[in-house]
Amino acid sequence: MTGIRKALAAVFVGLALILFAAAPAAAQADKLKLVVAGDGAEGVTIQATYPDGRRLDRVVRLVLTATGPDGQKVGPVQLEPQPEGQGFYSSGPVLTAGTWKVKVNSPAPLPGEASATVQARAAQSPPPPEPVSVTKTADGAGGAGWWPYAAAGLVVVALAMGVAMLFGRRRTTT
Repeated sequence: MTGIRKALAAVFVGLALILFAAAPAAAQADKLKLVVAGDGAEGVTIQATYPDGRRLDRVVRLVLTATGPDGQKVGPVQLEPQPEGQGFYSSGPVLTAGTWKVKVNSPAPLPGEASATVQARAAQSPPPPEPVSVTKTADGAGGAGWWPYAAAGLVVVALAMGVAMLFGRRRTTT
């Protein structure tokens, strides 16, 4: 009889531990941690995770509002998830150059809120490639570079080896 009591007590203790261990995770699962940053140009990026650091396993609705230089306002703008990773959101180019105070909200069922100051800059394009110059020789033809000299050197080496082999054979046969 005591064996059955011990087994039942162990089952109840195990169930209690499982329920109590799951409660903090369930309590944390109803909130979001949002990290807001500039994208280096005229947009904003947002990384959404659970407060315990776990990756977001579902799509959530994020709404961006921003106040910029001279009182300019942007938003509310609904953000869409991006293919760069789970919980990664981007606004695209919605800001103009200047310093912006950005606020991102996530409504229920996973509420969250974050703010950041973002420095927006006009998008930069890469510099044009440098033109390749071709040098002209005295006869007007383009310069050939170093390879004709290398080829001539190989021909001279091959001729020298051929001459050495020719004279080497004559000595052994006489």
